[in-house]
Amino acid sequence: MSATPLAGLRVIEFAHMVMGPACGMALADLGADVIKVEPIGTSAAPGDNTRRLKGAGSGFFALFNRNKRSVTVDMKSPDGMALVHKLIARADILVENFRPGALDALGLSWAALHEAHPRLIYTSCKGFLPGPYAHRVALDEVVQMMGGLAYMTGLPGKPMRAGSSVNDIMGGTFAALGILAAVIERSRTGVGQHVQAGLFENNALLVGQHMAQAVITGRAPPPMGVREPAWPIYDVFATAGGGQVFVGVVTEGQWRLLCDSFGLDVLANDPTLSTQAERQAGRDRVLPVVAAAFVTMNQAELMMRLDHLGLPYAPIAAPVDLFHDPHLAEPGALLPITLPDGRTLPLPNLPLAMDGARPALRHDLPTPGQHTAEVTAEWLSELGWAAE
Repeated sequence: MSATPLAGLRVIEFAHMVMGPACGMALADLGADVIKVEPIGTSAAPGDNTRRLKGAGSGFFALFNRNKRSVTVDMKSPDGMALVHKLIARADILVENFRPGALDALGLSWAALHEAHPRLIYTSCKGFLPGPYAHRVALDEVVQMMGGLAYMTGLPGKPMRAGSSVNDIMGGTFAALGILAAVIERSRTGVGQHVQAGLFENNALLVGQHMAQAVITGRAPPPMGVREPAWPIYDVFATAGGGQVFVGVVTEGQWRLLCDSFGLDVLANDPTLSTQAERQAGRDRVLPVVAAAFVTMNQAELMMRLDHLGLPYAPIAAPVDLFHDPHLAEPGALLPITLPDGRTLPLPNLPLAMDGARPALRHDLPTPGQHTAEVTAEWLSELGWAAE
């Protein structure tokens, strides 16, 4: 078995920022030949503008554009558009995430390309699926605010976006899932289809558990900053020396193990804490006793103890701590990406393995237009197009 099961699929990507590139990355990591079409730009600013984002956007291009090849094209010129149409004619899949109508205005709409290339799977990564909002331009933060995720992440009256581009990344992943379903269907019908993925709809799925909770309990859930977990212990605890550890106790067996191992007889023998529901309702009594036991140990000691017992726990880590995480030191967990300045940056692989094999780095980050001649020769040589 292979870690590149999508080898042989040709993908042409018209995308920037995160959602579309995340979709293309997933396909590329699994072996598809993904051609990233970028604007020629200027000598000072060539290619995708995502390359030049600063601050919170400075990691976008580095993470989501590995294993792709770059072709730069002037899509405002007849020759450039002729090249684009020839590439599309050779592609299995098209991925785009530009504002609504942008590609339509260039003659690259789903309807036009489906008529010309019935086998093409055309994938639109947008802010919204068809409906009253379909014309709107969206960002991850926009849909987090309007979709209840920022409300659930923050404190009362203080909405806060999640600390990652969760809708962009998941939305791109669902687009890839739709593409694979369309590939299977095309193998039966011979016809491609229009795959659409929406940030807002993705966000609705993320908060769907809270929507269901509101109906089931008859009460709108408060933000997660207001601690009302479903379990008696699902909290961050201080340890000796100032470290912190998250601990979750979510089953009857784990509760008994915790009480027995840490000498919490006062909790184990309390008849008013005999069920999970009673312990959850009595968190104000349970937590101080548990916290007093945990704070007698430093962070390493507590984690070693919890690990030995098989209880769920985690140190409180920052993203930069993951560079030194021993689990991510396993071969293939992080892929060595070369930045434009020559530095090597280990970044997370797809979170899956195929028969034990992790996806590999086949193409480092491309420079703008690095593969224009190469792709033209490979994809279009049989049509008489020379690299020049």
